[in-house]
Amino acid sequence: MDPRTATLLSHVRASAENRPGVYRFFGPAGELLYVGKSVRVRTRLLSYFRADEGEKAWEIVSQSHQVEWEYTASEFAALLHEFRLIKSHRPLYNVEHKRDRAHCFLQLTREAVPRLRVVGQPGGGGTAEYFGPFHGRHTMADVVRAVNDLLELRDCPSETPMRLADQIQLFPMKDDPRCMRGQTARCLSPCAAGCTTAEYHAQVALARAFLNGESDRPLVILRERMAMAARRLQFEYAAELRDRAERLENVQAWIVELGRTLRRLSLVYTVRGHGGDDRTYVLRRGRIRAEVPAPRTPEEHSALDARVRDIFAMPEPEAMGLRAQEAQELMLVAKWFRLHPEELDATVPAPARAGSDEPFEEAAEARAALARTLERTVEGPEEPEDAEPDGVSEPAG
Repeated sequence: MDPRTATLLSHVRASAENRPGVYRFFGPAGELLYVGKSVRVRTRLLSYFRADEGEKAWEIVSQSHQVEWEYTASEFAALLHEFRLIKSHRPLYNVEHKRDRAHCFLQLTREAVPRLRVVGQPGGGGTAEYFGPFHGRHTMADVVRAVNDLLELRDCPSETPMRLADQIQLFPMKDDPRCMRGQTARCLSPCAAGCTTAEYHAQVALARAFLNGESDRPLVILRERMAMAARRLQFEYAAELRDRAERLENVQAWIVELGRTLRRLSLVYTVRGHGGDDRTYVLRRGRIRAEVPAPRTPEEHSALDARVRDIFAMPEPEAMGLRAQEAQELMLVAKWFRLHPEELDATVPAPARAGSDEPFEEAAEARAALARTLERTVEGPEEPEDAEPDGVSEPAG
């Protein structure tokens, strides 16, 4: 072991404790290389120094000139803190290695002429909308193709020049559509003045409404085409359209289920913390809107109730579309409760806590309903790369 690594190891042995927390490795210029979390920071950090050459942990340690850690109140707090640090700093090894391939999302871009497409995960600094998570990338690619064809949205690369019909042209000229879809009337051809901005965005609004579970316009179009094919005795084509319709219906049912899960992920969640540092989190539609020390006195309970009422009094659309970090935080919270269903016992439905007049199930029934929807909408991930195997022991010393 080289002297630099030995110094880091000695620092960990001398100072780190086995408590929940987040740790960070830094490179020679102080750049953040990696962020991780653990319920036992000391044990986890020491395991990095036992890694075999070529392993990810070995590579991180071999590049590191400094290691820091901070303790959190609980594993849940560590999970949130790690997530926020990664999103803020995008460390080299997290960006390269931390990928969730269990799900895909539908992305509706916020370009001047938007596109609907399948992506592996939300990301980037743009303002695109994300719908999901969904299982089965190939199935969702078929769905996107169907929606694009039915609503005649473009699917060309982002760099394709657009020339809408209402754009002022210094030298007017007639363009032909740049793709086969445009030439066969399956795209509005915004690249060749085939539609105005308003006409195209009206179709985008229909796509968004479908993905929010508010409209079934693509299904209506598909069923009309299916009926026409049957009248023309085009039975093979009608059967193909029927299969597409079934896929779209399944996706819409999934969207409705996701919406139900989002509504039920409106909770007041109290987490027992290390050394009595209990914390209470207020969640609305799967996103954390407030974190406070767990109330202990009547005055603190009243203050929390007022905070919950304020959070839920704010108008908020019920749409499924989410920004990248919103979608990622939702996934994080949903997976937490999916993998730790016993933690639902520490929750209270937020409207009930706030004394809302809206009808709501009894707390136990609400928890059971949420557990059922999470079981259907959030697939348990594979063993994470940072997971600590049972029985990890520290090296001597």
